[in-house]
Amino acid sequence: MHRFAGILVVAAMGLPGAAFAHEGQHPIRIEAPKGTKVAKVDPSKRRWLSGDHHVHSRYSVSWKANPDGKSPPTPVVAGDAIYPIPTNAAMGAKFGLSWMVATDHGGPNHSKVNRDLAYPELLKARREVPGVIQFYGMELDTPGAEHSSVIVPHNNAERDVLFGIESQYNHREPWPADPTWNTEPRMVEALKYMSKIPVPPVVIANHPARTATGVGAYTVVTPGELRNWNDAAPQVAVGMEGAPGHQAAALNVKAQGDPDTGFRGGYRRAPTMGGYDQLTARLGGFWDSMLAEGRGWWITSTSDSHRHYTEGGIDFWPGEYSKTYVKAVKQPADVLDGLRNGRVFTVLGDLVSELDVTAQTADGTARAEIGGKLNVAPGSDVTVVIRLRDPAGANFGGKSPDVSRVDLIVGDITGPAADRTTDRNTTTRVERRFGPRDWTRDGERIAMVHTIRNVTGPIYLRVRGTNGNELEPTPDTAGEDPWSDLWFYANPVFITAK
Repeated sequence: MHRFAGILVVAAMGLPGAAFAHEGQHPIRIEAPKGTKVAKVDPSKRRWLSGDHHVHSRYSVSWKANPDGKSPPTPVVAGDAIYPIPTNAAMGAKFGLSWMVATDHGGPNHSKVNRDLAYPELLKARREVPGVIQFYGMELDTPGAEHSSVIVPHNNAERDVLFGIESQYNHREPWPADPTWNTEPRMVEALKYMSKIPVPPVVIANHPARTATGVGAYTVVTPGELRNWNDAAPQVAVGMEGAPGHQAAALNVKAQGDPDTGFRGGYRRAPTMGGYDQLTARLGGFWDSMLAEGRGWWITSTSDSHRHYTEGGIDFWPGEYSKTYVKAVKQPADVLDGLRNGRVFTVLGDLVSELDVTAQTADGTARAEIGGKLNVAPGSDVTVVIRLRDPAGANFGGKSPDVSRVDLIVGDITGPAADRTTDRNTTTRVERRFGPRDWTRDGERIAMVHTIRNVTGPIYLRVRGTNGNELEPTPDTAGEDPWSDLWFYANPVFITAK
């Protein structure tokens, strides 16, 4: 059972006694938080921890117009997303998450909703559900784009940090609306601002191709724009949702007739492919074009939870269907470090629960894992070892899917793209397709090996897998059962030959 808070109109934005020295100043300057030294982590202690960085609470509000037509509208709590933050955390724990992020989105003066209402409830959720690491963040109404997750490091400056970002750069923040806030250069300015925060946040583009009108037909979010983000703040703007949320539309009978919600992710005009955004799912597509530049550009998978499909929504609970696994010790700083540095794989429907990809020299003396880099002598062979766990028993959809195929994908690293609008890497190829005859199995654990011969130049490799038989993921259709078409994707390993 979950708790449901009814709709509440918030008349006063501030909480009694709340005082913030930064409010009203521009730019807001954040002092270095106390006690934020990150302890050194023994990599051998890291484990795969599942999470979700895109979860909405009742503080993703709707808005009630002011009768005078001049004053800012009043936020209506639970007017969009409906659940309290502790409820989201409890459900995340139920579905196996170790970490998650509260990411409410905005509107006029929403920075105060987050600061005065959402943040105290997040602290309450941390007390009530201590087994889940809970980050403070928001879904930024992104200048010049659509939306992005902002994940703030877990420290005693987090409330001020987020207030500074949202109050200055959320493009729906000002009243009256100001179109100068909604430009691509302003997002670059925002990212540069974030990169100067003593312990900077992580920014991930949400549902990047949801506004596309077809395959390769981008509108609000474009390849050149994402390159600009990564250039401006490569340790802040680190990636995109590979698999968007809102994937339960087909399970809500009432939603099936709605042309905008009958498709997985709400991707009506340019559908997802196996539940993944086209920017990720197309072999040799945009993601591969970023990796061809040698960029650390990572993918994630989220719920985008607003309202569960059993209560009239199109969403799964956090962790119920989609998971982002980060290799880390169970400490907030190391989880965020894993996201920032690509120690990540993504999965739908709990098809796998562990995935390790190791590239190593023939003698095994040098190696690199997901998100890492391996240097070899020119002409060397590189051995790739893939190990995964295919959990027994039913997933939360009542199905027991099996991994039917694993693909090892390789592409050349060719350097900065001459055309910053490109979304193609013609060197990307499936190096090897593994089926049950090509791997060894011990209970739930599967292992396979492949050697890449004569590596003479820089390459990257990545791994994906499925429970189906499509050689490439095909566009998802309206009403498709999300539990029947499952994929997982690992972030890349980079290899140089020097």
